[in-house]
Amino acid sequence: MDSLITAAARALAAGDPLGALNRIALREDASALALRGIAMAQLGDFVRARALVKSAARAFGAREALARSRCIVAEAEIALASRDLTWPAKALDHARAVLEAHGDHVNAAHARYLEVRRALLIGRIDDAERMLVELNPAALPAASRAAHELMAAGIAMRRLHTKAAHAALERATQAARQAGIPALAAEVDSACRMLSTPVARLVAHGKERLLRLEEVEALFASNAFIVDACRLCARENGTSISLATRPVLFTLARMLAQAWPHDVPRDALILRAFRIREADETHRARLRVEIGRLRTMLRAHANIDATPHGFVLRPRHAREVVVLALPVEDEYAPLLAFLADGESWSSSALAIALGASQRTVQRSLDALAASGKAQSFGRGRARRWTTPPMPGFTTTLLLPIGLASD
Repeated sequence: MDSLITAAARALAAGDPLGALNRIALREDASALALRGIAMAQLGDFVRARALVKSAARAFGAREALARSRCIVAEAEIALASRDLTWPAKALDHARAVLEAHGDHVNAAHARYLEVRRALLIGRIDDAERMLVELNPAALPAASRAAHELMAAGIAMRRLHTKAAHAALERATQAARQAGIPALAAEVDSACRMLSTPVARLVAHGKERLLRLEEVEALFASNAFIVDACRLCARENGTSISLATRPVLFTLARMLAQAWPHDVPRDALILRAFRIREADETHRARLRVEIGRLRTMLRAHANIDATPHGFVLRPRHAREVVVLALPVEDEYAPLLAFLADGESWSSSALAIALGASQRTVQRSLDALAASGKAQSFGRGRARRWTTPPMPGFTTTLLLPIGLASD
């Protein structure tokens, strides 16, 4: 590796893409192409970055398997940063195996971290945790240790283990300081702020208040009967009853919980649950059927008793009934939650993350764009979506330090 390539790689490792470009901007050899691609990625030009890294991989060819595998890892990270979740996982897994075989344990671990981050993005928490446990960050550079702890914190947050999340973020902060990469330190700071940001809304006794993550954890550990509008289920003492596939039953459960300890009139239940303007006897008969189904699903935790005017929820064991809702309830709230991470998403990636069809997601994005809540840039397959204002550059790219063959 010549001196300019070495200097450019060090500049990228320190988070200085412009310094790297000053050294290799006019070169067209494989090593320079790879490093230019990483520099463009750190500057936020993901389309150009991906094209350069692909060109570098082709230029290295099959004979330089180690350098080519590093390019594949870099391309996967660029795809992840641009929220393109359709990149081939098998190619990344093969590249990781090549890196391990050649003794490049740092970049092999980095490839695994990319798989963990993708699993986290699409909600596969068990898979992310399993892969992360297999990695030992002690022998890795500070930037990789920070990435490890950020992912550990992300898993802990999703599992509502706030003490573990705090501890992981403290370790991430220390590692980020050692790494000395400003963008990495900013990402750690952003993750720390998440712990003090409201994540849900508590509705009880006709009043509402916002809850932080640790308060949600405490609520789940209490003996309250909870109708969870975030995950569409009912909870009590660690037991969860899913109502995600029964929207009518969930609507009834939520209305009864919000009114507790009072009853809810029959007509109010009918109008809201069945989405009609006027109730008749057929709707009242249907309400009795649906209440019977809900009563059966909740029978271990609560009764639903008839009153002269409607129905009332009576918990069997809990002393309190509450509703846990999203901080802001909107038809497109889950979609906006993904867009709010500051990155630019493709519609196909959003469809994967949400578990919805791409056509449904595209219609929702068009509606958000019409209302000014989302905006796009690029065309065709390069089209990306974000919430305004569009970020000027990505949060962090923990890209491999050396991409050229040693």
